[in-house]
Amino acid sequence: MSMKKLTNDLVIVGGGAAGMFAAAQAVKRGLRVLLLEKNDRLGKKLAITGKGRCNVTNHCTPEEVLKNVPRNPRFLYSAMFGFPPERAMAFFEEHGCPLKTERGNRVFPVSDRSADVIAALERAMRSPLLERRQETVLGLFSQDGRVTGVKTQKGIVSCDNILLCTGGASYPLTGSTGDGFRLANGVGHNIIAPTGSLVPLVSDSDCVKMQGLSLRNTELKLLDEKGKCVFKEFGELLFTHFGISGPMALSASAHMKSGETYTISLDLKPALDEAKLDARFLRDFEKYANRSMENALADLYPHSMIPILLERCGIDSAMQANALTKQQRRSLLEQTKRFLIPISGTRPVDEAIITRGGVDVKQIDPKTMQSKLIEGLYFAGEIIDCDAYTGGFNLQIAWATAFAAVNAIAESRFDKYSD
Repeated sequence: MSMKKLTNDLVIVGGGAAGMFAAAQAVKRGLRVLLLEKNDRLGKKLAITGKGRCNVTNHCTPEEVLKNVPRNPRFLYSAMFGFPPERAMAFFEEHGCPLKTERGNRVFPVSDRSADVIAALERAMRSPLLERRQETVLGLFSQDGRVTGVKTQKGIVSCDNILLCTGGASYPLTGSTGDGFRLANGVGHNIIAPTGSLVPLVSDSDCVKMQGLSLRNTELKLLDEKGKCVFKEFGELLFTHFGISGPMALSASAHMKSGETYTISLDLKPALDEAKLDARFLRDFEKYANRSMENALADLYPHSMIPILLERCGIDSAMQANALTKQQRRSLLEQTKRFLIPISGTRPVDEAIITRGGVDVKQIDPKTMQSKLIEGLYFAGEIIDCDAYTGGFNLQIAWATAFAAVNAIAESRFDKYSD
């Protein structure tokens, strides 16, 4: 096997969001960079984020980003203030990707095409200082507590610094198969076991009979074992063959602790309080007095939900609307305002949008993203044990941690040459 003796200032492992952004920042700072990516193209996972639209960041303050990080937000404090969302937005605008801000301060390319985000990163990376290779990294080398190189299937590459941007363990088809966890663990780093975050929820209840039904303008509450609300959101939901998915279900999953049981409570008519909803019932039941209950509810609920609601209330679907008792009407109101779905778990990590878990933050310097165990080893993006809710926050973590790492590498190199 040939031994390549090319000293690079920096080897970046992984060409996803954090890796591409780090490469762009590094060449701008005059560093010689080798970017190693095992996929045949860069930004494979970026291409599918936000349903192919790519929610690049959230137009908010660093403090607000941190409020949307349930796991280890304090670790990100320095990085987020060093590279806040406004700087991320300026970067993409400067590199030919105009942006727009939508509901919830979510930032997307004006074109609604993730390809334009990837193209902006590609433009920013373009430099004679950057070499790209399609190679898989098998291991890291260090000597006397300092990085010396990486081993790929094609040989050994020597370098002064390594930045791991390999992602987590979600969406394995895009290449994030936990490689970085193995590489970090191989040099002594503790890995917090990866599980899925922003992942669909499993329920063994009657809701699976509504497979394919999508609800909009619904309020969701996530209740813990004591019935306390730990998360609340208004938006969209999708019933599936295994339980529930859609934006609200994914966000709720980020608030669930392993080993605990949860219930989803839906308010199907959040715009109507109980009095207005009851008045609406009375109007509809008068209008459809001689129709069956199944038909009398057609103006209020989606078709596939009506049999489930009536069954839960113990109401015969063939019963005429004018025969409904006050008690039965009350029961229908309760189910509408508190439609409960017991959650038995989450889907596997490979169906998650992001990974919870990763390299233990206690072993990483929060200002520089450098390993506390091995000098010259850095981390950025989803490999670190930090995850956020949906809304562009996870990509903002990728940009901010990559920026912090490259900044530290560039400064340490400058110090080395000025001694």
